[in-house]
Amino acid sequence: MADERFGLRRRARLAGPLPLDGGASLPAVEIGYETYGTLSPAADNAVLVCHALTGDQYLASDHPVTGKPGWWTRMVGPGKPIDTDRWFVICSNVLGSCMGSSGPASIDPATGQQWGMAFPVITIRDMVRAQALLLDHLNIDRLAAVVGGSMGGMQALSWAATFPDRVEAAVVIAATARHSAQNIAFHEVGRQAIMADPKWRQGAYYESGDPPAAGLAVARMAAHITYLSEAGLTAKFGRRLQARPDGQAGAKTFGFDADFQVESYLRHQGLAFTDRFDANSYLYITRALDYFDLAEEHGGMLANAFRDTATRFCIVSFDTDWLYPTAESRVMVQALNAAGARASFVELSSPFGHDAFLLDSPELDRVVRGFLTWGRA
Repeated sequence: MADERFGLRRRARLAGPLPLDGGASLPAVEIGYETYGTLSPAADNAVLVCHALTGDQYLASDHPVTGKPGWWTRMVGPGKPIDTDRWFVICSNVLGSCMGSSGPASIDPATGQQWGMAFPVITIRDMVRAQALLLDHLNIDRLAAVVGGSMGGMQALSWAATFPDRVEAAVVIAATARHSAQNIAFHEVGRQAIMADPKWRQGAYYESGDPPAAGLAVARMAAHITYLSEAGLTAKFGRRLQARPDGQAGAKTFGFDADFQVESYLRHQGLAFTDRFDANSYLYITRALDYFDLAEEHGGMLANAFRDTATRFCIVSFDTDWLYPTAESRVMVQALNAAGARASFVELSSPFGHDAFLLDSPELDRVVRGFLTWGRA
């Protein structure tokens, strides 16, 4: 008989309380998640894949809202770098998000209403603690690996620092050990765009059914720029003008419509995002990212996060990623070396900037496949 805990579009209600870094606690936690592949009898082949800021648990299955393929279908599946014929893969929606996990859009059991801005502020480490509760629910004591890019990479780092005995290996891609002032600044622009939208209503917009879509779209547009590279934008759009609705060739309107193709692209990205994401969740998750400082959590020294760890690490950066540049990855590697941890590092070349980890990258495929299978029969 199939185990009902395993499969696509699952949801677990986990008994609390879950203490949070901010001092509050959640009485219970709901986690939306998916699993792929088969858990071995010894439960020793589990790989947790952690998603980025605007990602979700639909790792390698069609998204129920957009209908699009999963965000890492190219990486996860039978015969792929994270081979589901070999690995039992778990991907959960992070705490604070809006695709089945506890967050501002979910129901506060004390009131029977959506939490809204009464939901406690969370951290990356809180997300990891919630994932640990999910693994307990699945009877998985130890992960063969935790893998993530961007915010997912921060979760992978936090996993290794918070639960070192539960993580055999960690793959950290296009990530950082702490958010810089520039990172925080971009997020603050996005949050202010949402909160300046009259429809935000201090976060109490759920009953109206009329969310602050305009503010959320602008926040997404601003963030999306940071995921790309100047070379990539130039190659894709340059200064080319947008074709007119009447089919005429592009021409300047001497107004404020989307004259340039890059403007139209960003507007499309912003509007499409509002169909699948909650504005309050965007506030909470960006704040969690901004609070992330792994050294601060360990006495101000990053190496302390990895003292005496048996986890082995693979750190990957991209040469055109200016959101989390290679220098940030080198800081992690230096700390791992100082702690005596087993660590490998590679900088890959790509024209696609920060988003390169989501796009076709044969070099990344080889790195991930090789690292996961190293030392295993």
